[in-house]
Amino acid sequence: MRLSVRFLFAFAAAALLGVCVLPLAGAQSRSSSSSSTQTTGTGTYVVIDPLAKVRYDNRYDISLGMAYDHMKAGPTLLQGSNLGGLNLEGSYWLTKRWGAEGTARYYLGTSGAAPNPYSIQGPFVSQTFFGAGPEWLGPHNKHGDLIAHAMFGGVYGKFEQDLRGQPPSVVDFYNDQVAMAGIIGGHIDLNRSEHWVFRMTPDAVLTRYSINYGNRATSNDVNFALSVGVEYKFTKKKR
Repeated sequence: MRLSVRFLFAFAAAALLGVCVLPLAGAQSRSSSSSSTQTTGTGTYVVIDPLAKVRYDNRYDISLGMAYDHMKAGPTLLQGSNLGGLNLEGSYWLTKRWGAEGTARYYLGTSGAAPNPYSIQGPFVSQTFFGAGPEWLGPHNKHGDLIAHAMFGGVYGKFEQDLRGQPPSVVDFYNDQVAMAGIIGGHIDLNRSEHWVFRMTPDAVLTRYSINYGNRATSNDVNFALSVGVEYKFTKKKR
């Protein structure tokens, strides 16, 4: 939880910095041409700007990244889990600033376990997220952009696969289940061409798992996730 709070403050600071810096950089980039001609002693050559056609008027885009997620596999575990996986996301832009985004994420890794008489240590756990929601294009220029999003949906948590047939209560894990989830954060993009973008996606991940053994309580967790990968922007333009 403390990690997530620090992450949210850091993301807000990065967004504020982008608000201040990106418009200034955009003004400077507009003052220069997309290509320049230079003359040397041996002749003339043309320098072409690979970002000259970056316009932010695409209708669709899709991104894929290597992903990291921190979570806890049980309601009172002291040890968290550091999971790795993939993050697939796609966007449909309704206007220049607003779009709809969907995500599918899979994470897998080992988790600490509560002391138990079966010598179960470091069992594998996994999470599969699926969600959708709005996104907003913030400060941007030909070099990069900041995008905020808030997506809501579900998560399939798989916690019983490596417990040697024992119930999850033995190691203080959740049961295997589908639960509500939310993903709030955004993208930090660095344009490499008209179509290709290097993308970092820091998020706060909210889950609400039920504790199915012994009571009907639920556990609300807020954790940190990060993915790094590439985005491709399709050529169809917004009207």
